[in-house]
Formats: sequence, structure tokens, C-alpha cells
Amino acid sequence: MPEPTRRNILRTAAVVTGGVFMAATQPAGRASAAETGVAETAPAGNGALMTARGDLALTHVTAIDATGRRPQPDMTVLVRGERIALIAKSREVRIAPGTKTVDLTGKYLIPGLCDMHVHSDDLEKIYPPLYIANGVTTVREMNGLPFHYEWRDRVEGGSLLGPHMVVASRMIDGTPSLWDGIPLPIIKAGTEAEARDAVRKLKREGADFIKVYTRVSRPVYHALADEARRQGIPFAGHCPDAVPMPEASDAGQRSFEHLFWTWFSTSSREAEIRRGLAEITIDSDNAYNSWFQQIHPLEWMAAHSYDHKKAAALFAQLVANGSRQVPTLTVHQVVDRPDDFSPDDERLKYLPASRLREWQWQIEELYLAGRTPEEFAQHRELFGHRLRLVGAMRRAGVPIMAGTDTINPYTFPGFSLHDELALLVEAGLTPMEALQAATLEPARFLGVEHALGTVQKGKIADLVVLDANPLDTIRNTRMVHAVVVRGRLISSEQRARMLADVEAAAQEPTEPASVGSAGAAASGLAGARRTAGGCDCHGRVRA
Repeated sequence: MPEPTRRNILRTAAVVTGGVFMAATQPAGRASAAETGVAETAPAGNGALMTARGDLALTHVTAIDATGRRPQPDMTVLVRGERIALIAKSREVRIAPGTKTVDLTGKYLIPGLCDMHVHSDDLEKIYPPLYIANGVTTVREMNGLPFHYEWRDRVEGGSLLGPHMVVASRMIDGTPSLWDGIPLPIIKAGTEAEARDAVRKLKREGADFIKVYTRVSRPVYHALADEARRQGIPFAGHCPDAVPMPEASDAGQRSFEHLFWTWFSTSSREAEIRRGLAEITIDSDNAYNSWFQQIHPLEWMAAHSYDHKKAAALFAQLVANGSRQVPTLTVHQVVDRPDDFSPDDERLKYLPASRLREWQWQIEELYLAGRTPEEFAQHRELFGHRLRLVGAMRRAGVPIMAGTDTINPYTFPGFSLHDELALLVEAGLTPMEALQAATLEPARFLGVEHALGTVQKGKIADLVVLDANPLDTIRNTRMVHAVVVRGRLISSEQRARMLADVEAAAQEPTEPASVGSAGAAASGLAGARRTAGGCDCHGRVRA
């Protein structure tokens, strides 16, 4: 349900140099010279030999197109401008002089990856290149700030190398908010009128969708949902404590972030859990931690009173409504099992040195403060329940989308999407399903399946070259050899230089960022800001 004007832009047929953009629903195969810029000439032997004229030819590669079909070995993918102009067996194609040709024998080609839940700091030399270097060519920003809108427009205008960006509004929370006492630029709506005003204001600011947060009351939620429909802008995010997930799905929320609330409606003790949710009180001196402490016993109760019939009913309703789950297992693992993570993680070299201090503060003050030894053990067990819940949702047909909640503790821009894919497989998804959770499913959700999400003729050439087959083990998505971004090749050597430049930039002294962008102070307010998460949206990918 993308916002109409952008949807029209995305679905307009684009003129490609030498031919017309073909719809993504057209099967891959041989097309005419007028359509692909490929001239057919008679070969010396049997069959037709195509002379391929383009800007870039990736030859002898195994293509994993993410449609679900088997890998296609020894393929040539021809790129003209920003588009894939041809996919064919390498033996059938002769590359015309002047086409940059890259022999990828032994390599694997997948679509560019999408992280459906990020929070990027205002560090232009670090975040955009880290996403690209890891093959992440599309992101959804979950708490939109002015620099996110600027980056979004510069990326699409071609003046900034970075991923396509779909940008949330500032999040709308209730009163009191989980962020009381922390200088995070949010909007608090305590009345229905305030919710409607907020939706209109945030749309004017340029948001691609409205983000709803945890403590929005039930009447305010429904006012927000109604106004979003009136304004033609999607809304998504957390499922508020006061609103059951089936009700939120029926109200039009098509994406649910995290797993705190998902299993409440699968519990045989739901009525008791709902009473507990209604009794939560927020301590203004430590709002987020106080909520975490009170939500934990309700999660524990839900996990240990799982009702298969109720779960089946909830999942069927989500499927019928087209609602998605973004489980963000990466950040749940940190919250549930913080001892599993090391301050020696080599990926820290790509972030400012202050980041580790902020993360440690965040873990200690927001998540662990007040946690008893018994609760430590319960949290470790809960993570296993979360994995099983995600697997059950996927088996029931609920679409799963990959998101990391970067940059919470030990969630790294770009890198952690590969961690998330591994966790999805651990939860029960096949490697292909996990790959689709970061490619095809996001493209469908964002309304850009005609342009992104699979390796097919006519689509935007956002591609990742891997050194090993991700269908053998999903961990092979980490083995990035090269990346193609809107038709531009980032070679192995260029990628290595890009990472080296990021590492150097991380060592540069940085000014304290504006409140709500990169961090307020070493006290940890920056880290606290980053936990704001959970959104969905529809975007501005230029087609």
C-alpha cells in the first residue's frame, strides 16, 4: 500500500538506453534486439549466437535469482545503464567490443539485499558505504530525521553512493513515552486530535510512512490509522501494548517489528496478559528500562502458554490481511543473551570508538538494570522460543522480512543483516526463504517488485557477487566479492578500499551529533536513542 503518487512513479515504464523497460512479471528469456540492445547474428556452429552490447557484462556466473527456482550455472548478465538488459547462458552470448566484461567463474550472483529495519547515524562516511560494501542496496530508516531525507534524495539523484532509502516519520508514541527524559525527537500523542495532527505534519515533512510506537493508547492508535488512510500514507511499526495484533492488522498495519507482542494473541492466558499490559506504569526517571522489566513476565507467560489453535488463527488473519513480521532476531539476541557478545568484535573498527561505550551503557541501563539471576536464565530460554515462533509463522505462510534494528548494541550497519539471515535459518527458514526475506519479500511489500528483489531482465541492476553458494549455507552471504549498485560495479578491489576508507573515517574525531541523530553525549543518551525501532514503509526507489 505505497503512497499513491510514489507508487505511480515506481510503476511507470522507464526508458532504457536502446530499449524499453520490460515488466518484472515477464519471464527471463530471449527478447528482441529492440527490447534488450542485443543483436542476434548467425554463429559458426548450431543455434543462435547473441552479440551483447551493454555497459557491463558479468559472465560465467551462477545466478540465484531469488524467485525460488534452482541456481542457473554459467550465465551472462548484461547491464545497460541501471538495468539488467539480458540474462542468458554464457555459451549463447558474444560480448560486443566496448562492454566492460568481468569473468565470474566460480562465483554466485544474488539480488541486492534489503535491511528492513535500520537506524543510521549522521555519519555519511560510514553508514552508506558500509551498507553497500555488505551488499545491502536498500534500507528502511525507522526514525526519520532531516539528514535521512537528504541522503534518500541524494542517493536517488546520483550524488551519493548508498542504498535506496525508505524513510519513516519521526515515531509517534503515547504519553507518557518510553523516551521521556531522553532527548530523542519524537512526537507524543495523548489524544485523537493530536494523533491526526501528527500524521498530517509528518506527511508534510516528507515521510514515506508513519511509524507507530509502543505506548500509543487504543483510541489514539485508531485515530492515527484512520488519518493515515485519509492522507494516503502507510503506517507501521510496533504493535502498541494497548492494541492486540489481530486488531492492529485489521486496522491496516501491514508490518510489525520485533517479537515482544506477537505471541500475546497466541496464549491461552491472553486475558491475564492483557490485564498485565493495562497495568504497566512508566517510571519517568528510567522509562525504557521500567517498561522492559514489566513486559518480561508477560512474555514469559505467553511463551509458556502457547496455544496452537490460537496461533493458527492469528497467523491466518495476518496472511489474509497481507501483514508482515520483521522479527529483528539480531537485536533480540543481544537483549536476551548479552553475554554472547564480545567487545573484541572486529567489526567495531568500522565505527567510532565511542560506540562501544554507548552500547555498554545501553545494555546495562536500558536492558539489564534490575534483571535478576532468574530472569537472566529466563531471557536465555526466551530467545529459543522466539526462534520457534518465527518458524511457526513462516510455516503458516506469514511473510517474514529481514531487519536488524541497527544500531543497537552489536548490530553493525550492513554486516548484521548477514547475522539476521543466519538466525532466520536457525528459526526454521530454508536458505532460499531467508534470502527472499531480504530480497523478494521486501520488494513486494514496498510495491517495487517490478524493479527490485530478483535477478531478472528489466530490473534495476542491484546485485551481489558471492564467493560461495548461499543455498549451501546461508552464512555464505557474508562472502561478498563484489557489488553492483544501480548498474555500477564495485569490484573486489574497490570494495576493499571502501572498507579501508570507512575504517579510517571511524578514527577521525567527530563532533557531538545533533540530538536524535548520532548521539547526544558519552553518557549513553546516544545509545538510548538508537533503541527506538520498528517500522515499515513504502518507498521512493527510482524506477
